Amino acid sequence: MIDGEPDRISYLLGDVIDKILSHLPIREAVRTSVLSNKWRYKWATIPNLVFDKQCVSATSKCSELFLDMEGKLMEIIDQVLLLYSGPINKFQISRCGVNLISETALDRWIFHLTKRSIKELVLQISERKLYKIPWCLFSCQSLHHLTLYYCLLKPPSTIEGLKNLKSLDLDHVSMSQYAFENLISSCPLLENLTLTELDGFTQINIHAPNLKVLDICGKFEDISFDNTFQLDYVFVDLSLYLNSESNQSRLHGSPSNLLNFFAHLHHIHGLVINGYFLKYLAAGAVPVKLPTPCINLTYLWFSINFYDFKEISTALCVFRSSPNLKELNIFAKHEKKTIVLAPAFFCWEDIFLEPSMLTRVRHVGIEGISGIKSELDFMRFLLLHSPVLEKMRVKPNFNVGSKLMSELLRFKRASAQAEVVYLGEVYW
Repeated sequence: MIDGEPDRISYLLGDVIDKILSHLPIREAVRTSVLSNKWRYKWATIPNLVFDKQCVSATSKCSELFLDMEGKLMEIIDQVLLLYSGPINKFQISRCGVNLISETALDRWIFHLTKRSIKELVLQISERKLYKIPWCLFSCQSLHHLTLYYCLLKPPSTIEGLKNLKSLDLDHVSMSQYAFENLISSCPLLENLTLTELDGFTQINIHAPNLKVLDICGKFEDISFDNTFQLDYVFVDLSLYLNSESNQSRLHGSPSNLLNFFAHLHHIHGLVINGYFLKYLAAGAVPVKLPTPCINLTYLWFSINFYDFKEISTALCVFRSSPNLKELNIFAKHEKKTIVLAPAFFCWEDIFLEPSMLTRVRHVGIEGISGIKSELDFMRFLLLHSPVLEKMRVKPNFNVGSKLMSELLRFKRASAQAEVVYLGEVYW
């Protein structure tokens, strides 16, 4: 700065300076303390404290030992928390390049944060060893958002805190069935729940009266809901279908997975069914339509094995039960071990003869198809029963030549405006 030139930045409004500092990495924010006496402790009031890889690499030379990097990270966080004087809205340790942080240090930081009315806590730490979350976190009343990666949860039987928690993200977390159900039911204001590759149980039971968004990815045997009528968006990616035989026997003489799943999804607007989840929903008897239609469902995405007639029947059931669907996206997946397809032929002939079932779907996307009959029949069905369809995008899994395109052009369409866009190469 040139001598005599006024310090314009220092005379900015306090909230403007806080906004500027909040967009800087924590290391850069702390370094502003050397600018002048006025700036010495301005960084100590920024609401978000994020410690990431930049924080460590910027203070360590490449030749320094790994343990020295760990020590520097702990020293940085200790010093920041010691000198910090403002309210802490967010505290995050994320991908620091340090694979092993002292559990004692983590316990110390969490205990300190729970006394500072923290609003959001994000721990993305070691993949080598699960960190056991201390009990003091479960007594924190101020938390609104909690994200935990590679942690072990053993909460007390009575959880006194988390009453204001609205968002929970658990990734590669290990816990018992009871601990999970107790944790979810102890968060009455929970609105967003993300579960990724959980360990320790395979039965996902969710009791969350205010839950609006649910995102599940991983391996499980069963999923059920209790008092989740506010759910608006659901994403389920079942990476492995566990114990399908026992699932079938469990359902003998009882409602199907499909009916159980949709029983508490009356207000859902968006649904994504990925991996093997459609196969899970197909277990048991599949009705033609759901008892209660999904009148609010406007977006549907699912992956399907077109060699499995039960998956096809399940997809058709959901489609028939969604009268206000606007957008439908389908991904055709290919499995080596499949159910014999023969019954699907007769199923399709009956479907084409059933009374007119008009839908409001406007946009359809189909990807990964190879041109087998069941795929073509499904597209034919959509074109026949979609009078307001505007566009159908078709992208094959590989080049299938001109035959598929010729078949698509021959299909009758209920909508005169329907455009079929073929995204693969065509060789005539």
